[in-house]
Amino acid sequence: MVCGQRTDTLPVPLIALPAAFRQLGGNELIDSVGILKPFWEKLRMLRLGIATDTIRIVHVGDSHIRGHIFPETTGGRLQQTFGALSYTDVGINGAFCVTFTRPERVADIAALRPDLVILSFGTNESHNRRYSSMLHYRQMDELVRMLRDRLPGIPMLMTTPPGSYESFRQRRRRRTYKINPRTSVAVQTIRRFADANGLAVWDMYEAFGGVRRACLNWREAGLMRPDHVHYLPEGYVLQGEMFYRALLKAYNDYCSQ
Repeated sequence: MVCGQRTDTLPVPLIALPAAFRQLGGNELIDSVGILKPFWEKLRMLRLGIATDTIRIVHVGDSHIRGHIFPETTGGRLQQTFGALSYTDVGINGAFCVTFTRPERVADIAALRPDLVILSFGTNESHNRRYSSMLHYRQMDELVRMLRDRLPGIPMLMTTPPGSYESFRQRRRRRTYKINPRTSVAVQTIRRFADANGLAVWDMYEAFGGVRRACLNWREAGLMRPDHVHYLPEGYVLQGEMFYRALLKAYNDYCSQ
């Protein structure tokens, strides 16, 4: 069932972006097979008061998620918009997607009875200087297969990493930083995997400037921590707000069909 009425759509709030941000990409969810349609319908029914059961979102990932600010920002905005919605983050510092390919961790995720699972990895994979796109793809496949076995029919959405730097220290010199060149490869691997396996994806890396500007935008806006990998609270809030906007735009697209 689709909405069929534009009155079901919601206003997408504007975000005040830092003046340093330039050459941003499209802030869109990619869902080529419509895997999120049942989830959007649940949200619509909830908003209209037809359904009263709490909708549960579980956001799994690395330290960007473990820090809580990014997912709590998105979850809080969704709760304000739709009401009875829970948004639980399950993050582990230093995690790769393969970190969660343990039966007990998958069981813990399944026990939360999610209506949507969000997977946010890629930063730590791309910091391995021997990064292998093939291995990364296989590890994502293992995690998704395990989750689908425990959560049949539950849609999944992947996000790409926001971008980071790698550091070098030469003898008697200060530590220097350069943009991690493997981030863009990891992003393309995530997008390719999502497309081949019927998952939705939000390309945060592209939304914030992609290979040309993502890292520069964050650094020039002063929103990265000194390690050039993690972000200040204001940076994570901005990521959460942008993700909320992308979700709301996709919901509106569904309601406009």
